[in-house]
Amino acid sequence: MTTGTDTKASLRHHFLVASPWLADPNFHGGVIYLCEHSSEGALGLMINQPLGIHLGEILEQLDMHGGELDLPVFTGGPVQPERGFVLHSPGQHWQNTATVTDDVLLTTSRDILEGIGRNEGPEEFLVALGYSGWGEGQLEEELGSNAWLTCPASTDILFRTPVEKRYEAVLKLIGIDLNQLSDSVGHA
Repeated sequence: MTTGTDTKASLRHHFLVASPWLADPNFHGGVIYLCEHSSEGALGLMINQPLGIHLGEILEQLDMHGGELDLPVFTGGPVQPERGFVLHSPGQHWQNTATVTDDVLLTTSRDILEGIGRNEGPEEFLVALGYSGWGEGQLEEELGSNAWLTCPASTDILFRTPVEKRYEAVLKLIGIDLNQLSDSVGHA
């Protein structure tokens, strides 16, 4: 995460929902949780695109306990897909944790995976490989072209809504019926 200060228009702790007409196939049907958004750029994790592997497989590959954990691992985005991220509820302290809000933390250190494998991890969590990132002004430009819809995030959707229902749940939170969206990107 960047260490820049939030701008007045920061979308930290917001969902980005890919417009159905977003050209980038990496984000088609995607919901991204923004962990950081400042004048320097933005960082988020896609929360509704499982990779087809489960957490137990990763823990076994890392020689950790928890091989039986049948929880999805998400593609957080196309940037650094070999790097792991854990969005989680507060509680214990981990080596490399950044606070997104009082209710959501982001940890990138191995110790949280060890804790999860021993059933000593956070109460609620989501594991992703890779992240979605934007350079200075890039996200704002994409927002201006209607590539993304935004709304304040909900920890209920983030941690408790079934994966296959997150896209629809965020659209509902925004107040949008997918069938009523205009197919003219960039126009009202």
